[in-house]
Amino acid sequence: MKQFNLLKEIIVILRSDLLKAINTNQEFAINIKGEVLIPPYNDKEIFIFKGKATAPKASALSMPKPQTIAEILGKNYKVVEDEGRILVKAAGNWQELIAINTPNSDYDDTTADGVAEFADKGMEQVGWYGDEFNVNYREMVEALEAKAEGTVLCIEQEEPYQFSGLGFLYNSEEAKAILFDFCQAKAKDKIENDPDFAVDNLTDDEEEAARFFKLI
Repeated sequence: MKQFNLLKEIIVILRSDLLKAINTNQEFAINIKGEVLIPPYNDKEIFIFKGKATAPKASALSMPKPQTIAEILGKNYKVVEDEGRILVKAAGNWQELIAINTPNSDYDDTTADGVAEFADKGMEQVGWYGDEFNVNYREMVEALEAKAEGTVLCIEQEEPYQFSGLGFLYNSEEAKAILFDFCQAKAKDKIENDPDFAVDNLTDDEEEAARFFKLI
């Protein structure tokens, strides 16, 4: 999986596309590629903005002042206008982006508790059975991020270390297979090398998990 770190990335948007969307006075969105989108959106889209331009308040004494692009996007964005392009840094709006993007994500790693489940039911079943052999979700996510196709939208800084992210997988079947193989290997090692997980010592739930992973 590729990492899209909002602290480092600059999103480049065509001014003409953005102005066209703004002038509709309807909702629009901008994804991490800098594409300006209108509803309905792809269910795996990753947004750095979603909303619409609100008309400035009129005064009885003067005409409303036209809004700048920076004002339309909001105070949490850093915006630079460069001829036909708009350059945007969106890290300052991370908390809002969590709310916007979580419904489309495959796992949520934005809290101190870490990843607790997978959105895909098939993957969550694998995770559930993997947990019976003490395979934790952090290990599972690391396996996916090493081998699966997808994107981690995140805030990551080194000093002091901070990480908060959302995972998006491009192919759920591929990801499920990677996850299954990883958990199966971990469970097999436990059964073969840990006396507490020897076949004769398995609990009913562990035995069910071992059958799920085709180990007994």
